[in-house]
Amino acid sequence: MRPHHLLLAVFVAALWGVNFVVIDVGLDHFPPLFFGALRFLAAAVPALFFIGRPPVKWRWIIGVGLTLGVGKFGLLFVGMHSGMPAGLSSLVIQVQAVFTALFAILALGERVRGARAVGMAVAVAGIVVAAVDEGMSGPFLGFVLVVVAAAFWGVSNILTRKAAAPDAFRFIVWVSAVPVLPLLLLSLVLEGPGADAEALGSLDMSGVGALLFVAWISTLLGFGIWGHLLRTYDASAVAPYALLVPVFGMSSAALLLGEGVSPLRWCAAVLLVGGIALASLSGTRRRAVSAAAGPAAGPEVRAAEPSPVSR
Repeated sequence: MRPHHLLLAVFVAALWGVNFVVIDVGLDHFPPLFFGALRFLAAAVPALFFIGRPPVKWRWIIGVGLTLGVGKFGLLFVGMHSGMPAGLSSLVIQVQAVFTALFAILALGERVRGARAVGMAVAVAGIVVAAVDEGMSGPFLGFVLVVVAAAFWGVSNILTRKAAAPDAFRFIVWVSAVPVLPLLLLSLVLEGPGADAEALGSLDMSGVGALLFVAWISTLLGFGIWGHLLRTYDASAVAPYALLVPVFGMSSAALLLGEGVSPLRWCAAVLLVGGIALASLSGTRRRAVSAAAGPAAGPEVRAAEPSPVSR
């Protein structure tokens, strides 16, 4: 990659890492499900009225919108609201790469073997270490909710791959419109209209800033830059920079929120990020060999390439 493009990739990873800190700030102002509804509303409007619908079937737009917006983000926000630290959340959510590969095996008939399988096992070991650490020092329910959120992210990755939208930015804007009403209805039922009204009535610049950051800066700006990089380079050259997200997430949470990072948590970070890196890079090498050998080389599980809106 050219130096300025490399800097852009690192910049986007930093945005997405810091985004977990901003989410934590936003959850101080809004109930979690209501915050999710407002985030996707702000991301979709007014952009929705200026771009046409992507040329994919409605089932893919709705499916990705529900699994990503309601399943992944709804549970992530509730988990963080339940006490899951922002830095640890930025790390644990990356287990989506393992879920994506597992679901690809089940739904797409893809295979995983060799170094890829070892990398996935190492990443799972990292999650186990993080679970032990969180079980001893924090609310375990929040940890479980973030892991389940990562599983929903994995499902949305498979649906996104099946949709094969030619214009990813247009696709993600329309996807962002889908979870607004479900999240709002869930908020009204589970969090209560009074809590939502109180949040709006006491809204200040900090709350507005957090909402606009997660909707416009993290989602629209971050996705725009990431999409430009994916159009300029192979995905295998761009996707590994997403592994920097938990590095920036944990660092910014420690600096801005004062979150401590225990030795077990550092161990979990090394195992999880290292395992995903091993799985991703080994998948990249095999795809290069398969491309050189031709179609007879057979299918392989591709390196997980996270959807940028998922930050």
